[in-house]
Amino acid sequence: MSAIIEINQLTKCYGDRTAVKDLNLTVYEGEIFGFVGPNGAGKTSTIRMIATLLQPTSGEIRVAGHPVHSNPRAVRRAIGYMPDFFGVYHDLKVWEYLDFFAACYGIRESVRKTIIDELLDLVDLSHRRDDWVEGLSRGMKQRLCLARTLVHDPQVLILDEPASGLDPRARIEIRELLIELARLGKTIFFSTHILSDVAEISTRVGIIEAGEIVAVGALDELQQQVLARRTVQITVLDRLEEAQEILRASTGVVSAVELLAAGSNGRKTIEIEFSGDDASLSELLAGLVKQGIPVVNFSEDRKDLEEVFMRATRGVVS
Repeated sequence: MSAIIEINQLTKCYGDRTAVKDLNLTVYEGEIFGFVGPNGAGKTSTIRMIATLLQPTSGEIRVAGHPVHSNPRAVRRAIGYMPDFFGVYHDLKVWEYLDFFAACYGIRESVRKTIIDELLDLVDLSHRRDDWVEGLSRGMKQRLCLARTLVHDPQVLILDEPASGLDPRARIEIRELLIELARLGKTIFFSTHILSDVAEISTRVGIIEAGEIVAVGALDELQQQVLARRTVQITVLDRLEEAQEILRASTGVVSAVELLAAGSNGRKTIEIEFSGDDASLSELLAGLVKQGIPVVNFSEDRKDLEEVFMRATRGVVS
C-alpha cells in the first residue's frame, strides 16, 4: 500500500502548553483510519495541521506527496475537510450551499449541476435540494457537510468528529456513507470519541494521549500491543484435570481455571490467562492435542476497543 498521509515528528505548542508532541503516523491509500483519544489529547490540533489550517511548531506533514508547509494549495486540492462544527449559512438553499463551494474550487458552472445532483443522491438529500439549510436537522446538516467535502473529488477525507451529537439513526447513516466512500476509493481519516463507530468501520486505529501516539494498528494488533495477557477458553469432552495440569505447566499460561458448567453434554471449559503471541498459542493447542486431550473448542475472548482504549490511555498493561 502507498502512504497518502505521512506525519513525521509533528509538534504543536500553544505558549507553554504542548498539544502535539513528536507525533509520527502513516495512513495508507484506501484506509478508513480512526483517530481516537480523550478530550484534550491533540486530535483536533493534529487534524487542523493536516488540513493546512494550523501551522505546526515543528515537524513535517505530507498529503498525497505534497508537503503541507510549502505547498498548502496542492494539499487543499487533495483533501476534503469536514470540521467539527457546521457553520452558519442562513440564506442558502441546499443546492446553493453545494454550488457555492463548487464555485470556490473553480468548478465550471456547466458541470456543477451534475456534480450537485450526484452528491445529493449519494447523501440521500435529493428530496431536500430546495430547502433552506437552516431548516435541516443536525443529521442532515452533517450529511450535507460531507457532500460539500466531495465537490472537488478529493483523494482524502479529513473528518473531525463527523458523528458528534447525532442520534443513533443519523450516526448509522454517516457510518454507512463513510463505508460507501471507501468503496469508491477515498481514503478516510476521521477523529471521534464514539468507539463503537471506530471498531465497526476502521481498517486501522490510532490512539493519541497527551499529544503522543500510544498505539496504532488494526483492532487485533492493538489488543496484542496494549493487553499483555489474553483470555482463552478451551472446551474439552473429558480429562479436565489432566488438561489443567498440562496447561498450568505450559509456558505463557498465567492461570487455568474451570468455568461453571453450562450444561452441554458433560463438556468442561477451562479459561486461561495467556501472555504469549499467536505462534505460542498455536503451540499450546498442538500440545494438548498431542497429549490426547479431546479439545472441541479453542477460542480467544477478544477484548473490545473500549477496553483497549482505557488501557492504552492510562498506560496500564495487564
